[in-house]
Amino acid sequence: MQILFIIAAAAVSIGTTLYGRKVMKSGKKGNIKKAILTTVSAFGLIMVGAIVSTIFGGNVFAETAEATTEAAAGAIGIGEGLKYLSAALSTGIATIATGIAVGSVGSSAIGAISEDSSLLGKTLIFVGMSEGIAIYGLIISILILFV
Repeated sequence: MQILFIIAAAAVSIGTTLYGRKVMKSGKKGNIKKAILTTVSAFGLIMVGAIVSTIFGGNVFAETAEATTEAAAGAIGIGEGLKYLSAALSTGIATIATGIAVGSVGSSAIGAISEDSSLLGKTLIFVGMSEGIAIYGLIISILILFV
């Protein structure tokens, strides 16, 4: 069952990417927020289904009790999976926040430098501080994984 959710999630991701490229090449105008919300909600529903199926579904392919115990002994548990998920989320959300911060701070820095070129050093400090968000997310991920 989990493989069906993975295939569905991959189909949504690939389909959205291909359709987005087609629309961008044709030059159509549309509501980008609505398009992103639709894609994220579809992908999110598929992932929720996969998580619920994983938690409440049994091992469908196990034929005997011995195979189940051998598989459980070698497999990682739900805690290990949540550890990897939380590390990925901390890095991903931190880099998204960095992109937003650098975008706004960088454009403001360019405007300030265009008016007074002596402000270059000060504006680089602010851009560097906003890039630090990604480093903090990476440090948290490393702590989650190895501590």
